[in-house]
Amino acid sequence: MVGPPPRSVRTTLQTYVLQLRELITLALHQPAAAPAGTPRPPAGRGAKDILATVPGGYLLVSGGGGSDVREFERLAGLGYRAMDAGDHKDASRLLREALLLWTGPAFAGVPAGARLETEARRLEESRLCALDQRIEADLRLGRHRELLAELTVLTSRYATHENLHAQFMLALHRSGRRGEALDVYHRLRATLVRDLGLEPSPRLRRLQQSILVAAPETPPPAPRQAVPAVPVLPAARARVGVRPV
Repeated sequence: MVGPPPRSVRTTLQTYVLQLRELITLALHQPAAAPAGTPRPPAGRGAKDILATVPGGYLLVSGGGGSDVREFERLAGLGYRAMDAGDHKDASRLLREALLLWTGPAFAGVPAGARLETEARRLEESRLCALDQRIEADLRLGRHRELLAELTVLTSRYATHENLHAQFMLALHRSGRRGEALDVYHRLRATLVRDLGLEPSPRLRRLQQSILVAAPETPPPAPRQAVPAVPVLPAARARVGVRPV
């Protein structure tokens, strides 16, 4: 049974509100300290305008401003539509801009309950989808060598993510490193079998087979110089001479 709140609850709440307003004031006067991608508060607003006193309590007023989450989802959506339209250059740019809004894990440093943990997982999955599509756009633009370092890290971090491994295999193969591309497949297969009891998907097996039978991507040999034809002369008739007497 929940009893009545302590007599000091009002004073404690007012103290917390005062401290929050001090932090808001500090943030308003030091906008450069905010993380990249954080929307700037409208000019002329004070801490009491943002954390307002209303009948029965307090109200956090956003002022109609945006948020990193909404901006990320807007840019990612535009990037997905550009991919669908075959505009890989624009897709890469938009998805890169969306991913730059991330400065770390969602809700980093915030004590999370079950609901907040679910939202954090949703946001992380959204980020991973955008990353996957940005890499796909870069591959289609022929940037395979630029992706090698990034994909080395990502496939280590996401050890069972098949699409990232497929992209790594393609980037290596197109860079003329077919053996390493096949090694990536075998490492992934070993991890899937050991940890999940699964074989790689048919799509990944087809990619492995196509790399296995493909010729190494080396520059084509120089064209062979034409050898001038040697005319075949008819055999000379043997002359039977008659020795003079």
